[in-house]
Amino acid sequence: MKRAPCSSTPRHLVGACLALLCVAEMAAAHAWSLTVNSGSRRLFLHVGNGALSGSQGTLNGSTGRSGIVNTVQVAPTVAQLISGTPLAMTSDSTQNISLYGDGNNTCPTPASQVMIGAGYRRNGGAANATLTVASPATLTNLVTGDTIPITQISWTVSAPGSGVPNVIPAGAFNGGTQTLATVPGNTYIENCHTFNYANSAVRGAGTYTGQVTYTLASP
Repeated sequence: MKRAPCSSTPRHLVGACLALLCVAEMAAAHAWSLTVNSGSRRLFLHVGNGALSGSQGTLNGSTGRSGIVNTVQVAPTVAQLISGTPLAMTSDSTQNISLYGDGNNTCPTPASQVMIGAGYRRNGGAANATLTVASPATLTNLVTGDTIPITQISWTVSAPGSGVPNVIPAGAFNGGTQTLATVPGNTYIENCHTFNYANSAVRGAGTYTGQVTYTLASP
């Protein structure tokens, strides 16, 4: 699903992608909002597996870009498809420890969770960064051309031990660009997303894929 930390570009924008996969067979939420030391402007974004390339091992030292795109998926059985019951999706992410640098176990079960974090560092001013996600209208079976509306995919959020609810809120993809959160200067926000497939209709056999892109941008 996700990609690792990215540094700011001259346009002060970074992005990370998440792949979505649905395979059909036929025959309370809390999060972290943490302080980052002020300094030269820098954006930091990760979705799923991430790493800090700076030598300091903190958000203040992060640079570079990772090409990792993690995948969340579900492979329903015939019985599950017919039942119409919403289904939890699994993740190939292995990231469970916070990238804030304090060793917190933010995502205890990464096989069913995706850690998403966004940080914005600046020297002064009142500008905020904005975290958005863009999704395609559908998941598509490239063999048959069949589709599943992306609105069938939703997520819940969690972060054990946090007292700040919904800093990146729960929601569902809408086939467009959605604003998820505002990130104040010298702040890092992070929580775990658990994805679900609504399974509201029986679909044709095959593999349906799509990719969503998370973007953090500042003025």
